[in-house]
Amino acid sequence: MSGKPSVSLETMIAKAPEAADFMRQFSNANRLMLLCQIARQESSVSDIQEALGMKQPALSQQLAELRQAGLVKTRRQSRQIYYSIADGRAEAVMDLLFNLFCGVETAAPGVAVEAVKPLASGAPSVGVDAAHFARILPAR
Repeated sequence: MSGKPSVSLETMIAKAPEAADFMRQFSNANRLMLLCQIARQESSVSDIQEALGMKQPALSQQLAELRQAGLVKTRRQSRQIYYSIADGRAEAVMDLLFNLFCGVETAAPGVAVEAVKPLASGAPSVGVDAAHFARILPAR
């Protein structure tokens, strides 16, 4: 981790469980796509349902988990509930994931990124084009 501030091993050990729990929220494809949609723009449940093609019970379950983890917040307008990103760390992770997997032109300086076709089989189906995957190549 060159160029990073020095952090003691004790601090890393103490923070590891919190970091692992935080990252667990991003490890489910449906939750990840929910976060992608919500990070792009504040969205109502019906907007999310339409965009991702998720059934309402599954959508409600995943949104509840994201709310409980503090990653998303709600805003009520009349009878509609709108969701947006509540945690700056989640927003930073979503930006990083987008840049790594979807944004070919936004690679870190000195790192070449090549677009790779999404997996044809075994990829979770959420009703929209899944994230495009990228392969990080050594700088030439």
